[in-house]
Amino acid sequence: MKQAEITQLSDQDVKDSIANFSEQLAKMKLAHKVAPMENPIQIRNMRKTIARLKTELTKREAQA
Repeated sequence: MKQAEITQLSDQDVKDSIANFSEQLAKMKLAHKVAPMENPIQIRNMRKTIARLKTELTKREAQA
């Protein structure tokens, strides 16, 4: 998810996305431990997406 897409989301959508991506990340990590993933860089990308979402949420809370 790109930064431009994140800025267009509402506050509730950002919170929902954080929860959704965090859940997906946990599943990906577990799957990777059981059997190596074909593309483990997806885990890194997922972490970065979650960080972008959390940064946007913090920025919005600081403005309010």
